Amino acid sequence: MTSTRTPTVRPPAPEPIAAQPRRTFLGLNREALFLAVPALIPVVIFSLYPLLRGIYLGFTDARAGRDLEFSFTGLDNYATMLGDSYFWESFRIGLVWAFGVTILQFFASLGLALLLNQRIRMRWLARTLAIVPWAMPQVVIGIMWRLVYHPNAGILNSVLKDLGVIDSNVEWLTSLSLALPAVIVVGVWAGMPQTTVVLLAGLQSVRTELVEAAAVDGANAWQRFRAVTWPALRPVAFAMTTLDFIWNFNSFGLVYVLTQGGPGGATRLPLLFAYEEAFRYGNYAYAAALGNAMVIVMAVFVVLYLRRRLKEAD
Repeated sequence: MTSTRTPTVRPPAPEPIAAQPRRTFLGLNREALFLAVPALIPVVIFSLYPLLRGIYLGFTDARAGRDLEFSFTGLDNYATMLGDSYFWESFRIGLVWAFGVTILQFFASLGLALLLNQRIRMRWLARTLAIVPWAMPQVVIGIMWRLVYHPNAGILNSVLKDLGVIDSNVEWLTSLSLALPAVIVVGVWAGMPQTTVVLLAGLQSVRTELVEAAAVDGANAWQRFRAVTWPALRPVAFAMTTLDFIWNFNSFGLVYVLTQGGPGGATRLPLLFAYEEAFRYGNYAYAAALGNAMVIVMAVFVVLYLRRRLKEAD
């Protein structure tokens, strides 16, 4: 007896739906732009408008007490800036601060990241403690370190005297020669966490089998770092040091809380100088011109960074 098998009837395949043309505005998806509007509004109000307003004021003679009565003066503020010795001194101090903090911060963070990348006991606790300064506002950090540096009640002088390093209390923040190094130390301590986190992430991306193969071949720790770890970490290190330099050069709050630019202008960074011109002397136009000059300097570093990144991408 033979059985007949009913053939399976498959439904016809659905016709493909024609792709709907996307509505664009200046080559951009309109729906995406509509969804981005809530995020763009605060950026325009609190970032773009003040930037454009500051650029405009830099070409005027705006001063405190004049309300909106000011006139266009062209490049007069910038000509004054080029001949202002106080500006160039603040610019020099800003470079010393930025380079000092960035370099010391990188090496300290690299050492800490290498340590935290090892298999040590309580590593999770060490990593947590390492990022504590990151969670602290700059004002709090500045007040805390003012207490540390206090000449009479500060813990630093007390410890150094107990160790026999100094005989009398040191005026760390009021000494012309010690104030800038003292605030650089604070800047390094405050900025280490984020640099450490980024470098630690870069270290964890290094292939462990390459490190182990180098160890089997007899390479010591320094040789393994130089031949295997550093080449993989170099792009991350370059990006982080560039961003750190830009952030450090634009520092304001930390140094202001510590010294307010003193003593005698020894720690007067460029933004502190611009702040004094605007809110102590009421010279809004000149302060805006100083801010514009800082934007140009930072733009140069951003362009150099982007060119380096594009070369690496090619």
